Amino acid sequence: MYQALYRKYRPQTFDDVVGQLSITQTLKNQLMNGRMSHAYLFTGTRGTGKTTCAKILSKAVNCLSPVDGNPCNCCSACRSIDAGACIDVLEIDAASNNGVDNVRTLRDDAVYLPAEVKKRVYIIDEVHMLSMSAFNALLKIIEEPPEHLLFILATTELHKVPVTILSRCQRFSFRRILPEDIVDRLNYIAYSEHIDLDSEAAAFLARLADGGLRDAVSLLDQCASAASSTVTTDEVCRILGLAGTRQTAQMLRAVAEHNTASVLELFSQQYGEGKDLSAMLDELCTVSRDLLLLRSMPGNSSMISGICTQKELNELVKLFSPGELLRMTSILRDTVNGFHSSANRRIDAELCLIRLCEPEAELDASALNARLTRLENKIASGIVTALPTGQAPASDSEGKNPSEEPKTEAVAAQATDKAQAPVDQAPPGFWPRLVEQLRTQLRPPAVGMFVVHDNAPVIGRIRSGFLEVETAHLFAYEQINKPNVLQTVRECASGILGRPINVRVVKAGQSPVNNVNFDRLVQFAMDNPDTVELI
Repeated sequence: MYQALYRKYRPQTFDDVVGQLSITQTLKNQLMNGRMSHAYLFTGTRGTGKTTCAKILSKAVNCLSPVDGNPCNCCSACRSIDAGACIDVLEIDAASNNGVDNVRTLRDDAVYLPAEVKKRVYIIDEVHMLSMSAFNALLKIIEEPPEHLLFILATTELHKVPVTILSRCQRFSFRRILPEDIVDRLNYIAYSEHIDLDSEAAAFLARLADGGLRDAVSLLDQCASAASSTVTTDEVCRILGLAGTRQTAQMLRAVAEHNTASVLELFSQQYGEGKDLSAMLDELCTVSRDLLLLRSMPGNSSMISGICTQKELNELVKLFSPGELLRMTSILRDTVNGFHSSANRRIDAELCLIRLCEPEAELDASALNARLTRLENKIASGIVTALPTGQAPASDSEGKNPSEEPKTEAVAAQATDKAQAPVDQAPPGFWPRLVEQLRTQLRPPAVGMFVVHDNAPVIGRIRSGFLEVETAHLFAYEQINKPNVLQTVRECASGILGRPINVRVVKAGQSPVNNVNFDRLVQFAMDNPDTVELI
């Protein structure tokens, strides 16, 4: 029967444990000097060796012929514990045995002497899952246990363990295993199992494991069973459903170019191939973080995740400003965190990518900061030249690169065409947009003159470089032809057109007699302010 690699290659002695030398050496010294504690607490992230060291310690204290603090793995006690047949060494899962009744049963059985070995050992995994009443029931026997009893507690969430328990145990904190140590272990397992493992793939698996050796070995087991021949980085990405470094770098280049269509096309391609959306965005977020670190510490690459190569990072870091990277990292992180409550992850991911490519579509502070820092970088690098206030570009071409002359001529031609463009041509929807803005800026009764319908009191058109506001009503003419109203109309119209424009009020050519009803209605409203309100 096939056995998983993480079980097959689980360390059997303290010397085999990877990356926890300070802890294993301390335990070996205690065993050799006979200074064992009655209770130990192992804490740390998943896959760092807590349960493994607990099992090795249970064998070492009961071994009939230990070797420098390590169990011999040959005597009857070691073989019985390895086979799980020793009734005096019990491994308890606190996640499923977390009630006070379970702890009371354990406490009642613990007083009996061991039947097969020298010490009765209780390994309580995920001890933080015990209820508070269960912790209280366990407290007394941990404080004053019999001489034949040894408790080994393991947890990934130390803050959930009561301080009354912590103070009665010797605590050992297992640190995350370094990537290079994980790579060495993966290469050893691959050699022993005749797995053709590429060096870059081993480093990639070590980064994915995030300091957990068990996770790295499990990923290697999965990739080795599914790969056709050599386990490469591309094979790992394909098997695990990850985006891969090439696609990640390509997508970030498209984001830097604000090429939304290219980014969405890459996303659609990876989505169709079954790539995990969380992993895809998490890779983008991690690379953004790498680029920020590379900007802050140019000469230090030890903290870089390694999803992209150093060469790719050096190329990408030139394309982004610090403000853009901060905004990208924040958007990607928030999107991934919101996936657990999302009804449609694909829509969330697509909106996230569009926001990355088009900061000008948002008016929040982070988007404006990203655009400003990008412009500052262009000015600093010479891509864009900032002219002093009031200074016009030089008209001569002295000192210029000859290759830039065609560009200058093209710009001049565009300026000439723009100058020759008809000034009486208003953009589509100009008047409705102007009316909409004026209704938020003006006050009664002037605001009531600006409406959009067939019988509107005033109409506007651009003629001879002026915005003419035409009306056939004497009352409307008097209300509009005021300095403050004209100033507001001028500012709103200039903002819509993108250029300054003057405003003038003109009377329509039709006779005022045709509009006598409107004038009478307005006069009635002015005479009766309590009954009728002008808006």
